[in-house]
Amino acid sequence: MCGIVGYIGNRQAYPILIKGLHRLEYRGYDSAGIALINHKNLKVYKAKGKVSELEHFAEQKDISGTIGIAHTRWATHGEPNQKNAHPHYSQSEEIAIIHNGIIENYAVLKEGLMKEGYTFQSQTDTEVLVQLIEYMKKTNNSDLPTAVQLALNQVVGAYAIAVLEKNNPDLIVAARKGSPLVIGIGEDEYFIASDATPIVEYTNKVTYIGEEEIVTIMRNEPLKIKTIGNIEKTPHIQKLEMTLSQLEKGGYPHFMLKEIFEQPKTLNDCMRGRVNVDSDNITLAGFIDNRDKFLNAKRIIITACGTSWHAAQIGMYAIEEFARIPVEVEYSSEFRYRNPVINKDDIVIAISQSGETADTLAAVELAKQHGAFIFGICNVVGSSIPRNTHSGCYTHVGPEIGVASTKAFTAQVTVLTMLAILIGKEKETLSNEEYLKLIKELSLIPDKISEVLQKNSQIAEMSKTFTYASNCIYLGRGYNFPVALEGALKLKEISYIHAEGYPAAEMKHGPIALISNEMPVIAIATQSDTYEKVISNIQEIKARKGRIISIVTEGDEVVRKLSSYSIEVPKTETCLTPLLSVIPLQLLAYHIAVVKGCDVDQPRNLAKSVTVE
Repeated sequence: MCGIVGYIGNRQAYPILIKGLHRLEYRGYDSAGIALINHKNLKVYKAKGKVSELEHFAEQKDISGTIGIAHTRWATHGEPNQKNAHPHYSQSEEIAIIHNGIIENYAVLKEGLMKEGYTFQSQTDTEVLVQLIEYMKKTNNSDLPTAVQLALNQVVGAYAIAVLEKNNPDLIVAARKGSPLVIGIGEDEYFIASDATPIVEYTNKVTYIGEEEIVTIMRNEPLKIKTIGNIEKTPHIQKLEMTLSQLEKGGYPHFMLKEIFEQPKTLNDCMRGRVNVDSDNITLAGFIDNRDKFLNAKRIIITACGTSWHAAQIGMYAIEEFARIPVEVEYSSEFRYRNPVINKDDIVIAISQSGETADTLAAVELAKQHGAFIFGICNVVGSSIPRNTHSGCYTHVGPEIGVASTKAFTAQVTVLTMLAILIGKEKETLSNEEYLKLIKELSLIPDKISEVLQKNSQIAEMSKTFTYASNCIYLGRGYNFPVALEGALKLKEISYIHAEGYPAAEMKHGPIALISNEMPVIAIATQSDTYEKVISNIQEIKARKGRIISIVTEGDEVVRKLSSYSIEVPKTETCLTPLLSVIPLQLLAYHIAVVKGCDVDQPRNLAKSVTVE
């Protein structure tokens, strides 16, 4: 959450910073601000609302300068307004800071600073940090990098920061703990950002700042990195695997729709080099390198949040079915706080699109302390989860800009399914005949998703009927129960319609009391072992005058006749059904939100990467 961008070099900083903020706006859009230095004048401009409001505010201001930092905020401490927006000045207005994360002991620090005569203009924890840096600088008669180091040694919490000093127009100090930060290295210039999206236009050389590391960025000098414990580090420079075209909408009205339609390609990319129909095998390097750990595992724990948690639920079904290993799926935010039982022969799988999800990172650290083997499933190369796990697998779907996750979900399900099939084959709990059948069917999934996407116009027209709804229920059984949860989440996220997902058989245990002709019920009723049971559940709803929208297998007439509307998906193996049945639900949520006039890519109160608790 929150977006950080910075620049130092020979160009004018403002255009680079503003463009970078627009690229990062999916990380937070409550307020935005910018700080620039020109001839030892430190100027800070801030505005409530989106980055466009900041641009409007700065139109008549002096925006010159070749060094600057900028921020787009997702509010934690203090309501979204101009005073609480970043950057924040120190009391003397000689230092300015931008910050992503939470300073947990800010109240204690603030109380101590107030006793030293410091006053505060905002409600934020960030202003406390910049005041602390100034206090450390003055009382220790130190330079800015040392003051930042001294201050961070007093801090409890998470942070990614960039700091400017009025009297030092050739220096940016940046640091991170628990929140991502990347430095782009150009020709006689440096770029700072919370992820690589603002950098890719200017350079493909980056270094990711490690935990509790401070980087001193001087104009025309090499980067200097040391830990808050004063240990020097050598920057590890790597090539950025991202293209500018991936960050554009490509003719689509919204990133979310683009990313829904990218799924045939992204799943091909996810499976490329891993699923080989010609040689009849699945290859995952993370499994091969740790084969014995997987084959001897007594239990697998999957930890994730939000959409990734739903993917984990599908992974649980597949691993238990094919590999016959007990699986538990945990919300990372609960797992880290409930003193879980973790054994050394357990495998913990951590799933996160961004690789920076704060709760999931904390769960990884907890599992490592207990001696478990940690396997990460992540999309962003070089992010914190891949760096903090023993092994893992990238999903390779490219940047996901829309806040509501779509292509990341289907890729996570694909990786988990491949892993389940591979473990089952190696353990011989899955027959060779079934193994070969699943490989072939998995390779056909991208084309089958393309078939579902051809129903976009039908779903767009149908969605107009349901914009009146204030509540919806999603039903599924077996592999499609997590899909019901995911469909309901998508509707909540972007259309602000209250929706809940349930196992279809649980309707009669309470939720059926809500059924009326004003309550749309979305039933996922593709053909499977529980198909007849789902029909019975649908009939119970129909008898109470519920309006049913069904997702069915091509050629199904039974459920279609019971439904007000139905959407067909191609037939596939039961374990792969979620990859098809979720597509209409993504499109339905999208089109309902569009008809309602909602901001699809940047829904209220949400941010893409949840890097704070």
